Amino acid sequence: MPPRSSPTERQARLGAELRKLREAAGMAAREAGAFLGGNQAQISHIEAGRWGVSADRVRRLAVLYSASDEKLVDALCAMAEDREKGWWEAYRGVVATGFLDLAELEYHAKCLRSANVVNVPGILQTEDYIRAIHRSYRPVLPAEDVDARVEFRLRRRSIFERDAAPRFQAVIHEAALWMRFGGRKVARGQLEYLLEASEWPTVTVRVLPFTCEEFIEATDAPLYAGGVVRQLDTVQLDSPVGSLFLGAEAKLNRYRQLLDIAERSSLSELESRQLIHHIAREL
Repeated sequence: MPPRSSPTERQARLGAELRKLREAAGMAAREAGAFLGGNQAQISHIEAGRWGVSADRVRRLAVLYSASDEKLVDALCAMAEDREKGWWEAYRGVVATGFLDLAELEYHAKCLRSANVVNVPGILQTEDYIRAIHRSYRPVLPAEDVDARVEFRLRRRSIFERDAAPRFQAVIHEAALWMRFGGRKVARGQLEYLLEASEWPTVTVRVLPFTCEEFIEATDAPLYAGGVVRQLDTVQLDSPVGSLFLGAEAKLNRYRQLLDIAERSSLSELESRQLIHHIAREL
């Protein structure tokens, strides 16, 4: 079977975690490849996410590496066994792969945290708000492409309809609430929907007010996705060239601290809803 030319972020993450276990054991890729009856190239492909790996092989490698964290090993085996195609696969070739990876990340997350300064979190945006954002793209997108991207973004919120919906803690700067993307009517509709979403069982919306005196660097709109185990937590960042996914502990810790500060500096849930309602009336 030829290697995958473009592994998904989840496939690449499984490989990266196996590489961490091997390196922690001080074992060369050549040694691990020989153990599986192959060579260094086989391990390199697995660790890059270019080759699939069975749960049995993950367990054998874990034993070889003396990996003692059973919960992590179980989580990696579950990732290896997960061959089901998610709803987002229907959009492959229609939207950028980074968005597909984001939808998959949200789908598997146990909890989500975000901080937005300029706009409302994508998963909580209304159709009109999404269309207003896409109208600003240059070159202009064909109408059918815009329709597909709008539909895709709206489908992402289906995670909140599941029985085991993830908890989502959204911190939104007051500046984002005053933005009039699409005009007053569109902006007001977005705020009203945000108020509705803030009442969902697993969603918390808190506003970082203009009066906050502490600088919080969240211009890259970080989304922190908690994994089945802490080692599989992931941070997704928006950038001009697409999504960036981070899994290194030092980076995860940095964004955990940033989000902790943002949440501490935010208004309470009730105060946040009151401010959102006030801005909606003022628009």
